Amino acid sequence: MDEPFWKRKTLSEMTATEWESLCDGCAQCCLIKLEDPDTEELTYTRVACRLLDEGSCTCSRYEARQRHVHDCVALMPDNVRTIPWLPPTCGYRLVAEGRDLYWWHPLVSGSRDTVHAAGISVRGKIVSESEIDDPELPEYEITLEEIASAVTFWDED
Repeated sequence: MDEPFWKRKTLSEMTATEWESLCDGCAQCCLIKLEDPDTEELTYTRVACRLLDEGSCTCSRYEARQRHVHDCVALMPDNVRTIPWLPPTCGYRLVAEGRDLYWWHPLVSGSRDTVHAAGISVRGKIVSESEIDDPELPEYEITLEEIASAVTFWDED
């Protein structure tokens, strides 16, 4: 039996469709992050980008997102290894590190719902940035472990 494409191809060898399918739909990358200017330490918030559809955990303006959100970062084969805020469960990060996808990833489970059932996605755990003022952001700080209600699925190697 052939190995799945994410085990036999490098990120740069993947087709656009294969690349997009590595996204597990958790939407953790759509959370607003705060950076301490002195230490450069990142802190996550439970505040999501205004373009995030919380129910589906997808971007409501995906193709044009960078025109609407100036600091939206497009994940690319050449930058996923250098983005410090990608969660340890991110499909792009796992494949870039030569690791396998988790059982709840849609490519493994065959369902877009398992990431939500496993408690890995932000569904039901966030507020949209359009509902708060920027000075309130520190009040919404959260850890990635708090986001994932099923902490046992995190791999802290």
